[in-house]
Amino acid sequence: VCGPLSTHAIGGYSYFITFTNDFLRYGHVYLIKYKSEAFEKFKKYKNEVKNQTGKSIKALRSDRGCEYLSTEFTQFLKGHRILSKWIPPYTPQLNGVSERRNHTL
Repeated sequence: VCGPLSTHAIGGYSYFITFTNDFLRYGHVYLIKYKSEAFEKFKKYKNEVKNQTGKSIKALRSDRGCEYLSTEFTQFLKGHRILSKWIPPYTPQLNGVSERRNHTL
């Protein structure tokens, strides 16, 4: 999740969230108004991956942002056998692909 941005997008969006396939570097970008929308966007992304490729997500790497640590989100990941990989705090270099993409966007 990146934001809040100083300039809002049309529709009042002030954040965006990206999901990147670590192997292929293929990514999705979603505009969101609040960080709390991250879970809904992840579920949408998971369904799009399943529909487009027929494969499932194996792991989700994140920076321990509060939007990824909710009970609802962690239970969803466990229920769908998605491994949650958290990078240590203040080490964005360990999540380099996503950090570079967010910086570019």
